[in-house]
Amino acid sequence: MEQTKKFLLPESELPTKWYNILADMKNKPLPMLHPGTKQPMKSEDLYPLFAKDLADQEMNQTDEWIDIPDEVREKLKIYRPTPLVRAYNLEKALDTPAHIYFKNESVSPVGSHKLNSALAQAYYCKKEGVTNVTTETGAGQWGTAMSFASKAFGLELAVYMVKISYEQKPYRRSLMQTWGAQVIPSPSMSTKAGRKIITEHPNYQGSLGTAISEAIELAMSTPNCKYTLGSVLNHVSLHQTVIGLEAEKQMEMTGEYPDVVIGCFGGGSNFSGLAFPFMRHTIKAGKKTRFIAAEPSSCPKLTRGVFEYDFGDEAGYTPLLPMFTLGHNFAPAHIHAGGLRYHGAGSLVSQLLKDNLMEAVDIEQLDSFKAGVLFAQTEGIVPAPESAHAIAAAISEALKAKEEGVSKTILFNLSGHGLVDMTAYDQYLAGDLMNYSLSDQEIKDNTENLEKLA
Repeated sequence: MEQTKKFLLPESELPTKWYNILADMKNKPLPMLHPGTKQPMKSEDLYPLFAKDLADQEMNQTDEWIDIPDEVREKLKIYRPTPLVRAYNLEKALDTPAHIYFKNESVSPVGSHKLNSALAQAYYCKKEGVTNVTTETGAGQWGTAMSFASKAFGLELAVYMVKISYEQKPYRRSLMQTWGAQVIPSPSMSTKAGRKIITEHPNYQGSLGTAISEAIELAMSTPNCKYTLGSVLNHVSLHQTVIGLEAEKQMEMTGEYPDVVIGCFGGGSNFSGLAFPFMRHTIKAGKKTRFIAAEPSSCPKLTRGVFEYDFGDEAGYTPLLPMFTLGHNFAPAHIHAGGLRYHGAGSLVSQLLKDNLMEAVDIEQLDSFKAGVLFAQTEGIVPAPESAHAIAAAISEALKAKEEGVSKTILFNLSGHGLVDMTAYDQYLAGDLMNYSLSDQEIKDNTENLEKLA
């Protein structure tokens, strides 16, 4: 009998509600603080920046399930439900007894999971009568997703793209522009925050923290404009839970349940989206599943950062968030996994890590590309450099199973494809990429001046 490789759900099985893990967490995260007064914030404090519905979702600690609007579900049906795939060829190449599954989010029109939240955020902005939105993007996946979603709901979008990625990934920029967005390399001269950074550091190649500052400044100074964010915040993780809710049903089709759930980690959107629906069974029923966030060794906030209140951006415009952080002025190395080059982790993931409900590993750049190439050669999909971190972690777990002589079921999120990241693969295959080390002293120097509020 031929083995089943791909597990598909009918369109009717697309989730009708998002899962809000905050309602089930025994230890709630510390509150978000106002950047000026240092007092806990309420939903209405976020209304000037975000659409009201999104601000309310951000602060919602009571509703376990939140309805997905019909208009959003109709747009999600363009590509959802996404496939769950058994990676038989990868298992064979590793000669492992482990069963490896991946949720294939690369099939979305923009090539990544980011569209799950972009469509929701664009919808809520449109519903409120907003005409213009701003955002930031690291490697370009979020900016691409928001460009498509803005066009779908008739919004004008300005994207601040981290300068090094703007130069490294021209086709991401082209995609955004094709969908009608204005794309500005960050730091830029168009904002106070950008001008200050360029004046102090003329050759600075940018960071997500800087791009966020610029996008927020433009949103706050433009009439009828709101800011949208692609990761970190609670409402983004909420929208992404369609991934894990679908994967739950698909794992039932396989007759297995994951022993290990893995996602790459920048700010937390794709990791949360896959992990949180499974984690609710750990929280509520004591299910024994390990949850692993795979971050780059050059930006190790979960594995080596400190837990403090910190800004989500470089200029200090955002609320203060309780997070594992390397400091909001951390200048990350110019690795090709641009979506993972963020200084902090979302407050939900940070609290779950503190409570030992999940763990984190850091992956060297060369190890991630080695894993990405093996995955491409065995499963036929060239993964995004970000997703390759999750693949590297899954391979590590599969090889441990081989050493221990035990079978385990591994599930990871293929958060996006790398077909517009081939410059990075060119450099890897030519031997022109390197690993980046970060000393304990550098981390200490960058975090010791954080205000001790946690």
